[in-house]
Amino acid sequence: MERLIVFARYPTPGFAKTRLIPALGAEGAAKLQCRLTEHVLKTADEMQAVRSIDVEVRFTGSSQLEMQDRFGSINTSFVPQCDGDLGSRLHHAAKAAFDAGIKKVVIVGTDCPDIDAKYLIQAFDALNQSDIVLGPAFDGGYTLIGLKAPHPELFSGIEWGTNNVLSTTLDQCKAMKRKVHLLGPYSDVDHPEDLIVCRRHSVVFADVLATTAPGLISIVIPTLNESACLEDTLTPIVGLTKDAIEIIVADGGSTDGTLVIATRMGVRVVSTAKGRGRQMNAGAALASGEVILFLHADTRLPPDFVDHVWQVMSKQVVAGAFRLRIDGASLAFRMVEWGTNFRSRVRKIPYGDQAIFVRAKDFYRLGGFRHWPLMEDYEFCHRVRSQGGLAITGAEVTTSSRRWQRLGMLRTTLRNQYCILAYHCGISIERIAAIYSNGLQEPGRNRHV
Repeated sequence: MERLIVFARYPTPGFAKTRLIPALGAEGAAKLQCRLTEHVLKTADEMQAVRSIDVEVRFTGSSQLEMQDRFGSINTSFVPQCDGDLGSRLHHAAKAAFDAGIKKVVIVGTDCPDIDAKYLIQAFDALNQSDIVLGPAFDGGYTLIGLKAPHPELFSGIEWGTNNVLSTTLDQCKAMKRKVHLLGPYSDVDHPEDLIVCRRHSVVFADVLATTAPGLISIVIPTLNESACLEDTLTPIVGLTKDAIEIIVADGGSTDGTLVIATRMGVRVVSTAKGRGRQMNAGAALASGEVILFLHADTRLPPDFVDHVWQVMSKQVVAGAFRLRIDGASLAFRMVEWGTNFRSRVRKIPYGDQAIFVRAKDFYRLGGFRHWPLMEDYEFCHRVRSQGGLAITGAEVTTSSRRWQRLGMLRTTLRNQYCILAYHCGISIERIAAIYSNGLQEPGRNRHV
């Protein structure tokens, strides 16, 4: 006999998905938790239709009666989780199943909307040849664990909620000399930037997240202490018709007047962890636009940018970007512009300064930006180029010259080229970022290449 154990929390506002409350509100976060749980249980029902399997929900945050009323199924049992940390609760649930005569146990949470019946069947089947099955999560944890016997060692000494849960678990498996099978990795939904995963399942989350409005452009602006330039960037575009654009400021923890400016100017603000990739994903997850345009806080769009965006999108490409102009009179700036625009036109790899825009459905399909400390836009454009193409408009955006002025033209250019070369040589992003920011980080500005 096989048992699927679903770890779930009752969707009480203020207690469910608390890290998403700043983006969705308490009611919205609870509703998201409800839809995630319903999605997993529906997947379990689909699995039961093709395989003889026992389904048990181990829950917290409510009574058995409340869980049955909200999520009940004649093919599902509901059992309260025991006390203790997550490891203790996982072990207790698995041991109870084996004590009842179950031969294979797969435990899954409700945080991963990409998990389907096929994935769960793969987990159970993999236990025919392996002792332990793990479904890695991109955040360093795991979304699923499969067992053929109780192994309390697997759940002790783990720093739950950190990015080393999977690696520590694998070390435990190695020490126990157990054969492990790794499934494909998926994303958990824990933070605002993770919500782009849910946007791939628009029907499931239609009453929680925004729906795409045809003909609308969503402008997402990542900020971190950008009070010196944000108002100048927003002023030309906040007056545009709401049928044409929406503006979302994705803030990474500003301590200056950035949020005051954004709020005063009437744009939507979402707060998330620092890191431009994370911030842009968080803003995009809440966007309603058919097209999402990612704009740096110190970059100004041309007056007719809307027309240029739709002209590019009519070419059946996945994404586009603008030509670059640097705000400064130096001849050296013109040389940088020429090199950047030539590379963008020929290689189709623009910088983030060039206001990259992409069809929302394709952005969600591609998984958005990597949560890297830098080069997230460079890597994203490489994926776009291989998945449908990118075009450069004939119009220019104007970006601030402040980083070139602060570090010097030669130093800035060489630093950027080093990062690109190191990336293609396979040097880790963390090492590249460490060298990049070694005394060179401009206060108040997200790192980028």
